[in-house]
Amino acid sequence: MNFGTIGTGWITDAFIQAAKESSDLTHTAVYSRTSDKAEDFAGKYEIENIYTDVEEMAASDALDAVYIASPNSLHHEHVMTFLRHGKHVICEKPIFSNFNEWEEAYRTAADQGVFLFEAMRNLHSPNFISLQKGLEEIGKVRSMILPFVQYSSRYDKYLKGEAPNIFTTQFSGGALVELGVYPLSLVVGLFGKPVDASYFPVKLDSGVDGSGTLVLTYPGFTGTVLCSKITQSANTCEIHGEKGSLVFENAGDMYWPRVVMNDTGEVTPLEADDHPNNMVYEAREFARIIKSGDKDEYERLKKLSHDVLAVTEKVRHESGIVFDSENG
Repeated sequence: MNFGTIGTGWITDAFIQAAKESSDLTHTAVYSRTSDKAEDFAGKYEIENIYTDVEEMAASDALDAVYIASPNSLHHEHVMTFLRHGKHVICEKPIFSNFNEWEEAYRTAADQGVFLFEAMRNLHSPNFISLQKGLEEIGKVRSMILPFVQYSSRYDKYLKGEAPNIFTTQFSGGALVELGVYPLSLVVGLFGKPVDASYFPVKLDSGVDGSGTLVLTYPGFTGTVLCSKITQSANTCEIHGEKGSLVFENAGDMYWPRVVMNDTGEVTPLEADDHPNNMVYEAREFARIIKSGDKDEYERLKKLSHDVLAVTEKVRHESGIVFDSENG
């Protein structure tokens, strides 16, 4: 299946490499707003189909699908353009700025008979399956703490008076939607949508959250998600049960998953995959769903995307974090 890319950052490079390894997707087209950047990026991968116009690219027969990694606030515009031209779409997280955009896009995908995916890589990793199995060993879950706290070099630019996309409401940025969605998606993937959620942000003068604490309420337990782009952590995650704890490193990669028993302190490593680029699993799975027409799995992933966005939009608005796209 031929696919094009929108975006020329490191995450697009990572997806292209993942697609190559999966062998199910062939990179055939590149878009960037400027011809110089588009040509440089295409040259790196020996791609002949180069575009600086999204409509032209979406109408092209050179691709069947597109991977979109543009700034968050541009996702909806780009996604809709390709859906209307009957192309399958893989959009980097966070898929949209708000729920209205989500509903319109998924409705259009259904009308056009194509697939729309949110690229939440951790949910497709073999380590996610190991976490599901590990939950069976720790007894009734009572609490958890899942940090994704990672200092951004672009915060230095922000402190100097610049306006990097991820720290602006114009481009739908902030710690929750940039990093918090990784542990949030894990929790929703493992336990379903929470009964309630509250967010306690550290807001920057730009109007977005530089960091924050997200509290998720479930019957019988509470989950705590920490997210930040202005501080740093080791990012060890813990899910606490009455018999033991499920421990792993980094909510995006879930390295070294293990069970630690309460009574003995015994540590039992779970089956783990240490692939340096776990986007390969989502690339492979998205291609499989498209080729096989696996509607059941598609609907499951769609619901996960729905539930995560429902949480982030609710707590953002309650915290007074409003994106520019929501002010019209």
